[in-house]
Amino acid sequence: MLATLSRVSALVPFTDNVRDLSNQQGYQFEFRCERCGNGHRSAFRRDTVETGRKVLRAAGHVLGGFTQRVSRTVDQWQYDRTSNSPAKDRALAEAVERARQEFRQCRGCGDWMCAAMCWNDEIGQCLRCAPVVAEEVARAQAAAQRDQIRERAQQADWTADVDMSARAVVACPSCGSKVDGGRFCSACGSALAPRVRCGGCGSEANRIGALFCMDCGQKLP
Repeated sequence: MLATLSRVSALVPFTDNVRDLSNQQGYQFEFRCERCGNGHRSAFRRDTVETGRKVLRAAGHVLGGFTQRVSRTVDQWQYDRTSNSPAKDRALAEAVERARQEFRQCRGCGDWMCAAMCWNDEIGQCLRCAPVVAEEVARAQAAAQRDQIRERAQQADWTADVDMSARAVVACPSCGSKVDGGRFCSACGSALAPRVRCGGCGSEANRIGALFCMDCGQKLP
């Protein structure tokens, strides 16, 4: 965010929704809508001082002597390009004047909104403070429809044909293929819930791979 310029006495807009894209070659600024994020980027404005410094440096390398000393002096000249540059102040002021055409400041919330997408011309406020009635009705209808769909889906019986007494199997215990239910594997035909019967007590609750019966402890075949 960019602070209010120290060299401009008038109130500066867009101080909380502008991004400084300036570099050593010149100045550029990007303004964004505080609702949708769309924005406007100013044209790049080259810094004439920096251009002059480049010329002097180039001349110093070629001519040497006095010109080279001047070039070194220019290179040593330090100034704050963030907020203490008159050239940058002018560049920002011009960018702000052009951006005014694309944005409106809402008197309700104080935010800057793009005129194309987020501004209610009829009311004179942003769409957050003064939404368009038809759009609000459409959103409310869609939300109610979603709620009613969920409610009706919960009322329907989706488990009538599901065997809840058998443990669900997602992979075939024989071949390891992924399965979507049923009693037999569609890849190898093996039973998805094979039973290992104990020869001692007759229990069929033992899992494949078990060595001893979980009910009587007898060794399984």
